[in-house]
Amino acid sequence: MGKRHQKLSVKKLLKRTLFIFIGAILMAVGIEIFLVPNSIMDGGIVGISIILSNLTGVKLGLFLFLLNIPFFFLGYKQIGKTFALSTIYGIAVLSVAASLLHPVAAVTEDPLLAAVFGGLALGAGVGIVIRYGGSLDGTEILAILFNKKLPFSVGEVVMFFNLFIFTWGGFVFGWDRAMYSVLAYFIAFKTIDVVIQGLDESKSAWIISDKYQEIGEAIIARLGRGVTYLNGEGAYTGDDKKVIFCVINRLEEAKLKSIVEDMDEGAFLAVGDIAEVRGGRFKKKDIH
Repeated sequence: MGKRHQKLSVKKLLKRTLFIFIGAILMAVGIEIFLVPNSIMDGGIVGISIILSNLTGVKLGLFLFLLNIPFFFLGYKQIGKTFALSTIYGIAVLSVAASLLHPVAAVTEDPLLAAVFGGLALGAGVGIVIRYGGSLDGTEILAILFNKKLPFSVGEVVMFFNLFIFTWGGFVFGWDRAMYSVLAYFIAFKTIDVVIQGLDESKSAWIISDKYQEIGEAIIARLGRGVTYLNGEGAYTGDDKKVIFCVINRLEEAKLKSIVEDMDEGAFLAVGDIAEVRGGRFKKKDIH
């Protein structure tokens, strides 16, 4: 038998609980203080909830909770118990916070400002919740299920779903508000990426050079980064090559390029983005 699923430590559980709470509050602020008072929507279940709340007069918080409940059960079966429980907790906090914030006056009546800052608050909230293992909108879970049965990617399913919601919103709120909604959604989408990946974006660097030792030592001394030498073979020449691999942040990219150019102008250098780095000796050493 394999190892049993390990329970989260108390420290990790408290951290997850706190950050999902903060994320859900931020999302509620984005929705109730910026978007809803200006008749601007988000995509997904939130967008449907905003439209239904407007049409029926029922509190938005109630729709947010009820419409997301089916996805809690789908998430439980598809992605696991911890994810599902984190999601139901996040949705509960979001629903209560949205209901409490509903009577609060809007910060601005300018729809452009509302779309920009509402999108930022919404994206930051959703990003924090996803980063700490939950979800505040069932659309992604639905998209994962559809993805298994239809010839479309998860991103395409979400896009089609949101296109339908914004079109529906155009008939309910007017087409200018639908366009502001698309702007808010785009800003939220980009903010989610920044929050999940972090501002201190990591990059991987691959260098092939005959002067690999000098370059490697210079990276350690001048950047304070560890390097790994990999064995490679040129497919065309059949020559043995040493490949330098290291991980840097985006602020160090220019310095790395100058180190490589100074040592060997003809060196091969490839730099790519990395979503996450864990373990190993990635921590930067002091440069003397």
